[in-house]
Amino acid sequence: MSVDYGSFDTALKAAVGDDTALMAELRLSFIDSAKRQISLLSRSRCDANWQYSSWRLRGLAASFGATQLMALADEASDGAPGDPVVVRKLNNAIQAIESFATQ
Repeated sequence: MSVDYGSFDTALKAAVGDDTALMAELRLSFIDSAKRQISLLSRSRCDANWQYSSWRLRGLAASFGATQLMALADEASDGAPGDPVVVRKLNNAIQAIESFATQ
């Protein structure tokens, strides 16, 4: 999966300027929040919980300009509760963001 992190980093830089410590803290907060929503998705067994978690994840991704994650959250929203394929895609996307952050 090809992921463009340019908009993600641009959103962070717009929010914090040149404060690298704050940028790292916001990135970590984003990753933790996204993981929490993905965990809720993976445990969802009804449409309402699945939709709520996917919408929360999409909103979080939109706040940080994480366009690939927004698209995956939309895919989740359109899918069935507990869909392991979309949950795996979401986890992979977050792992990619984490890997990018540590480079």
